[in-house]
Amino acid sequence: MSLKARITDDMKSAMRAKETARLGTIRLLLAAIKQLEVDERIELDDAAVSRIVEKLIKQRKDSITQFQAAGRDDLVAAEQAELVVLQAYLPEQLSAAEVEAAVVAAISESGASTAKDMGKVMGLLKSSLAGRADMGQVSALIKTRLG
Repeated sequence: MSLKARITDDMKSAMRAKETARLGTIRLLLAAIKQLEVDERIELDDAAVSRIVEKLIKQRKDSITQFQAAGRDDLVAAEQAELVVLQAYLPEQLSAAEVEAAVVAAISESGASTAKDMGKVMGLLKSSLAGRADMGQVSALIKTRLG
């Protein structure tokens, strides 16, 4: 079953169970998927749907940071609930040790030695780690390794 079909099935089950908060988040996700499909005139595959999920998760994390700074705990709780629903659609995340091992392997494979070579390393890792690791953390890890 494709990721998009799974999301649609989850929306139907959330409707039947009258889970309004979960239903709202899933509808938001489906709207973002549909918007991109209409704009690009394409049918999205699982990788593209995962990128949309990652984008929405990043937005939620940014919102949580902003709401915490403003002392809006009610909005933080709502964003965290949406975050939990969205994270269910990402592939299983890699552990810190697995990400570290992938970074070390990519650095040795690319022959990178300075921070100027960071683009080469990121190019190698982007496809294999996309959706399975926070690319911001991967980037920071590469910087410290090449420092």
